[in-house]
Amino acid sequence: MIRATQLFICYLILCWLPASILAQSKIEQPSEQGPSEAPAPGTKPAAKQVNPPDTPSDTETLAAAYKREFAFLAEQKRELNDRLREFRTRSGQTEQALRQRISVLERENLSQANQEDNLRTQLTTAEHKEESLHERSELLEMTYSQANSTLKKYQRALDKHATFVDGEEDGKLSLVFAAADDLLKDLSVVRKTHDKFFLLDGTETDGQIIHIGNIAAYGVSNQGSGILVPAGNNRFRLWAEPAADIAEGLLNGNRPPLLKMYLYESRERAIDITTEKSVMEIIDSGGLIGWVIVALGLLVVILVVVRTVILYSKNLRAKAIRIETLRLLADQQVEQALNYCQRQTGPFARLLAAIMTHAKAERDHLEDVISETLLHESAPLNRFGATILVIATISPLLGLLGTVTGMISTFDIITEFGTGDPKLLSGGISIALVTTQLGLIVAIPAVLVATMLNSWAETIKRELEETALKASNLVLGNVPQATPAASSDITRQTVDDGLAGGAMGYSAI
Repeated sequence: MIRATQLFICYLILCWLPASILAQSKIEQPSEQGPSEAPAPGTKPAAKQVNPPDTPSDTETLAAAYKREFAFLAEQKRELNDRLREFRTRSGQTEQALRQRISVLERENLSQANQEDNLRTQLTTAEHKEESLHERSELLEMTYSQANSTLKKYQRALDKHATFVDGEEDGKLSLVFAAADDLLKDLSVVRKTHDKFFLLDGTETDGQIIHIGNIAAYGVSNQGSGILVPAGNNRFRLWAEPAADIAEGLLNGNRPPLLKMYLYESRERAIDITTEKSVMEIIDSGGLIGWVIVALGLLVVILVVVRTVILYSKNLRAKAIRIETLRLLADQQVEQALNYCQRQTGPFARLLAAIMTHAKAERDHLEDVISETLLHESAPLNRFGATILVIATISPLLGLLGTVTGMISTFDIITEFGTGDPKLLSGGISIALVTTQLGLIVAIPAVLVATMLNSWAETIKRELEETALKASNLVLGNVPQATPAASSDITRQTVDDGLAGGAMGYSAI
C-alpha cells in the first residue's frame, strides 16, 4: 500500500511540473518586454518590432526550460527510486524481523496457553477432589449420625466413646462397623424380653415378647397372646389374626409346623388395621350415581326373571301339544284336534286352534289368519327385551359419568388443599372407580342374559312358524276346497270365525 502511494505521488509530480512551467513562461514573457505604453491620442500606433535574428524565440526558451525541468525531474525520479529501493530494503528487513518476532510471540503465547490449560486442569482436578472430599466428609458425618441414632435405640450409643468423638476417620469407621456387627448378631437370634404391648381392645398389658430377629414378634400375656405388629413409637400391639398357640409354643421352646408371622420394616410407624368394606359401603362410596346404577341393576334382575317366566310359560308343553295335534291332523281328525287344542293353553295351542277353526277357508285367508295370530303371540315373547338392552347400554355410560364427576371432585380438592394428604382425594377417586365398576357389573350380565333370552324367544317364534306351516298343509290337504257358488258364504263364515278366534285368543291370554 505504501509503495503504490509513493508511485502515485511521483506520477502526479511528473504531470504537474510541465504544466506549471508552461504557465510560468507565459506569465514571465510580458514582464520581460515591459509594460506597453498606450499610443497618444491622435497618433498612429507604433509598428510592431521584429526580434533580431540572433534573439532566441519562445519555442527555444520553452524547450530549454522543459529540458532543464526534465533533467530535474529525472534526477528527482532517480532519487525517488533510490529512496524507494532503500525503503523496500528497510521495510523487508523490518517485516522479516517483525515476522520473526511474531513467530516467537506465537510460540510463547502457545506455550503460555498450554500452561494455562494445564493449570486449569489441575485447578479443576483439585476442585473435584475438594468437592469429593467434602461430600465424603458429609457422607461420613451423616453415616456416623445415623449409626449413632440407630444404635442409641438399642442402648449402644457411640457418642460416649472417645475414639468416636475425637478419633481419626479410620478409628470411627472401625468402631461403627464393630458396633453394627455386634448389634446384627444380637438381633439375628430369637430372644425374649419382658415388655408391655397393647391388646385388641386397646388396653395395655405386661407380658413376654418373643423377637424373631428384628422383623417379627409375638406376645404372650394372661390377657391375650398372638402375633405382634408395630403400634408406633417402638411399641407393639396384637394382630387380629389368631395365633396364641404359636406364641405360647415359641415361649416354651417348641417349633410349630406352621409359623404365622407379620413382617415389619420399622417399629416407629404404626400399622393400620384395614377392614374389608361391605357391599353397602362400596356402593355408598360411589355416591348418588352408584345407587342409581344399583337400582337399574335390580330392575334388570326383576325384568329378566319376569321375561324368563313368560318365555317358560309360553314354551310349556309346546312340544307335546305340537306332536299330538299334528298326529290328529295327519289322521284327518280335525274336530278331535280342535277340541284338544281348545283344552290346552299357550301360543302353540292358540295358533293350532285358529288354523283348524279356519280350516275351510282359502289358503290366502288362512295365511292371513296365521300371520295375525303369530303377530299377536310374538308380542308377549318380545316383552321387556328392549328394556333390558337399554339398561345394559346406559349402565356403562352412567359409570363414565360417575368417573368424570369423581375426577372433577378430586381436582377441586387438589386445587384447594394440594396433594399433601392422600385421604382427602379418596372420596373423588372412589366415585370415579366404583361407579365404573358398578356400571360394568350391571351391563355385562345384562347384555349376556338379554341376548340369551332374545335367542330363546326367536327359537319359540321359529317353532311357531314351523308348526303353523305344517298344520296348514295338513288342514288344507284334509278339507275340500269350496265351490264358486258358495264362496261368498264361506268367506263370510271365515271372517266371523276369524273374529271369534281372535277374541278367543285374547281371552285366553
